[in-house]
Parts: sequence; C-alpha cells; structure tokens
Amino acid sequence: MFRIPQIGIIYGSRSCEHEVSVISALQLYRHVDRRKYDVLLIYISQQGEWFVGEPLANINTYRPAFKPDTRGLTRVVPDLTARSGALLALKHNGLYRGDRVEIVARLDCAIPVMHGLHGEDGTLQGVLEMMDIPYTSTGVAGSSVGMDKILMKKIFKGFGFPVLPGCAVTRGAWRARPEEIMDDIEKELPYPVFVKPANLGSSIGVSRAATRDELREALTLACTYDRRVLVEQGLNEPLEVNCSVRGFDEEAVASVVEMPVTFGRLLDFHKKYLEAGGAKGMASLRRVVPAPIGEELTQRVQKLSVDIFRALDCKGVVRVDYMLVPDTEELYITEINTIPGSLSFYLWNQSDPAISYPELIDRMIRSALEAHDQKNENNYAYRSDIFRNTSVGTKGTKGIKGTKE
Repeated sequence: MFRIPQIGIIYGSRSCEHEVSVISALQLYRHVDRRKYDVLLIYISQQGEWFVGEPLANINTYRPAFKPDTRGLTRVVPDLTARSGALLALKHNGLYRGDRVEIVARLDCAIPVMHGLHGEDGTLQGVLEMMDIPYTSTGVAGSSVGMDKILMKKIFKGFGFPVLPGCAVTRGAWRARPEEIMDDIEKELPYPVFVKPANLGSSIGVSRAATRDELREALTLACTYDRRVLVEQGLNEPLEVNCSVRGFDEEAVASVVEMPVTFGRLLDFHKKYLEAGGAKGMASLRRVVPAPIGEELTQRVQKLSVDIFRALDCKGVVRVDYMLVPDTEELYITEINTIPGSLSFYLWNQSDPAISYPELIDRMIRSALEAHDQKNENNYAYRSDIFRNTSVGTKGTKGIKGTKE
C-alpha cells in the first residue's frame, strides 16, 4: 500500500536560540506541501524531552512557558536502530497490564530546524546518522566547524578564504589572569574589536569594544555564554552582506545577495528578530535585496559562498555572512549558518529564478535523499581474520596469534 513520505521537523532544544527555532519550525510546517508529505512536528523542550502532538502547531503552546502535560502531547524517544526511523512512546495499560512501547511515527526524512546548541553543532546530526535516515542539514563535521567560530576561522584560513584576524580566550584563562589576557589582545588587535561566544548564534552575547573597560565588560559577558570566546578585529563602518547556498555536492547554487539594514554598528538579537515585529523570525529583518554592490562584487560573494559550502561538504540550505569594506571592496567571512533563521527562504523567493518556500523545502528533501543514497554506496564491510586469530576473552589467552606481547 502506497503511503506518502513522513517528514519530521525537529526543533527547540536546550539553546539560547530556542524561541527562534520554534518560529522557524512553525514557518516551515505551514509551507510543507501536504500533497507530497506527511509532516510531523518534533519538539525538543529546554529540558531535552522530545514531544509530538497537534498542540505543537499552535504558538500559544510555547507561551508563556511550555507545559509538557498539555493534552494531546506525547513524549517520545528516537529509536537508534539503523534505518528504523521510529519514534517510540511508552504507553500505560493500567495497573495490572503494565506498560508497552508503541511506535508513534516512522520518519522517512528529518528536517533539523534547531539553531545553536545541539542543532547546528553536529549533535543532532550524529543522532540522525546513528538512525541512518536522510536529513536536510549539513553533516556532523561541517556543522561542528560552522558552529565553532574559532575552529571555523582556522579552517577557513587554511582554505585561503578571507577572514579577519582574531584571538581565542578561554573562560578559565580570563578568570585567572584578566589583565594579562587584555594585554595580549591589545598587542595583537587594534580597537575596536568584537567579542563573541565561540558557539552561539543570533548575535547573543556579542559586544563591540573600543576601550579596555569595554573589552573587560565584553569578555565577562561572553564568558557567561560559552567557555571559549573569539575576539575579532573590527572594521570602520563596514557593510554586511549575506548569501544563501542550497543543494548538495556539485549541484550547489547561490541565492541573491542581501544587505541587512543594520541601524548602527552591531546587528544584535533585538534588531534581527524583534525590531520589525519578529513574527517572521529573520524574515522580519529590514534588508535591501538585491544588495547594491554591483554585478562583479555580487558574483564574488556568490562564488565564495559556493566554495565555502563545498569545503564544509554542506547540504540543504546555509547562509554565509560577510563584512564588506566599501572603499576597497575587501570581503571578510564572519560566519556560516548551517541552519539559518527562517531557512533563508526570503532570499530564495527573490532570487532569479524565484523559488517558493514549498519548492525550497522540496529541493532540500531531494538533496537529503541524494546525499543519503550516496552515503549508502560506501562499503562498510571489511572481511578480516581478526576474530579467528584472537583469543581475547578465553581462558588462558595471550592476545592475537602471531603478535608480540
């Protein structure tokens, strides 16, 4: 009997970007083509519990605070058996009949929409790899590199991609010798500098420092959000430009380039999500599309974005953010978002040719299926005589025959 594929949208989690994730997920949920897919919302609470159920489609379920005992919600856990794709729930049959485990869903593909911790750092991707089901985001390694600003900067520099100079600071070092840390930073970088938690997004915990006192405050703030902090050289009145890339492998395609209207020096969380109402997440941000930077520079941004996408072996939809020096047209990568806010649909519906949000979702799923098929072409079996030749675990054993002890 034919059934349409079941697609699980996984979102929430223990992250400072929890609320942004909820908005992105509900946006996506409303745009999935129900003629092609059976779509299921899978919410991970801030306590790390997984839930499914109709109430998740209503924003009021999450405010003022999520209640796990809401009628219609079922707590589930993923079955890590390879290719099962199952979500399991414990059902209570009464006092004398005991409990039973019930399969409440079988996922054919997952769409991770978890921003930040556990979603963009490779953690969730590792779970989905264990389950061996297709998923629409970048893999474990690329997600991990993209999330960690310090690691990302080093790897991008190795590829020859343009990045700004920076210094890494740990929370332990900052608490032990703050004056020495600031001395070292001032020797390496001129003011102003930007101070950023290494593994956070949405500009949470990010500060601009133009003096030693501001640097002290910025480092103290950043260290409350992360154990590792990046201090990065600032630029005088740069412009921000962003570009999205979608696809997989050789089919990577760049979107139109945007220029966010920053209202000042730092595009912080409030400006990104709240100043224009916030109901559409990143889509609420004021922006100029296409960015007024000329055709040649636009093509440079698009080509570099595709090169970055391929360097990290990305798939699905990502967004690469840049700082641009207007006078010299110097371009510097600030970060890559492997699960961007609102999945950057607002860039694709203004690209040429324009792609609707349902079509973008469809293409993400196709890329996930293609990547999964290619992974399953790999040979994971290797015949060896190691078990036949070893005596480990038997009485009087001395290891593998033919080897020196």
